[in-house]
Amino acid sequence: MRQFLVADVEKLDYFLRERHGRRSGYGEGKTMPVRALNPSIDLCMRILDEQEKAIVRQLIRDPRESDNGVGEVTGVNVRTVSRKRDRLEQEGILSYYTNVDLSGDGTKQYNARHLYIIKFRVGITYSQLIQDIRQDSKQQSVFTETIFESHIAEIDGKVALLLFVDGNSDLDIVQRTHEELIPGLLKNHGSDSIESISTIRLLSPIRVMRNYIPIVNMCKGYIRPDWPGDAIYVGK
Repeated sequence: MRQFLVADVEKLDYFLRERHGRRSGYGEGKTMPVRALNPSIDLCMRILDEQEKAIVRQLIRDPRESDNGVGEVTGVNVRTVSRKRDRLEQEGILSYYTNVDLSGDGTKQYNARHLYIIKFRVGITYSQLIQDIRQDSKQQSVFTETIFESHIAEIDGKVALLLFVDGNSDLDIVQRTHEELIPGLLKNHGSDSIESISTIRLLSPIRVMRNYIPIVNMCKGYIRPDWPGDAIYVGK
């Protein structure tokens, strides 16, 4: 049997206390419920029913599809489609995104993309990064033009930013990053806040948001009609 990690103990304590009114007994007096650390965490898995799965699969194929259209394709009553679709949206399970391709395969505004891995020193916290991202509208405008995608990560116990930076060329990306992005980060978090920077040149995307494989199953902005439904994964 594997040893319990601190996170495991916290989750177990929370589950037992909420469901059965007792603690696990592991790490008594030393642990804090995981929900107290991050209130957004829900330990109960939300499993979609068969109608919800059918609705979501069709929306993955065509996010513009109307409730009537989804009902016709799936056989689910249109009122049920509307109700369940709205509930999935309200729960934050179902979201919609539009991608404008500015790369060489699209408008050709940008011809290169690099992944920058920016690791912060000890003392820069996850919550601090989240707060600054929400508050600094000027940084957001710079990021909107330059960053295709970004994530907060953890490397060797320290928080890091993963930035997918677009540019006209490799040199343009280097200049954009060091003239616009990094100075903004240093201003927000301190002149010595960044511990290290590494970069990877990206060539071509393979899979996006789990089900979209541009070089395989995408055609004219949608998943190909002949792509099998059981190849679209919507959870357990």
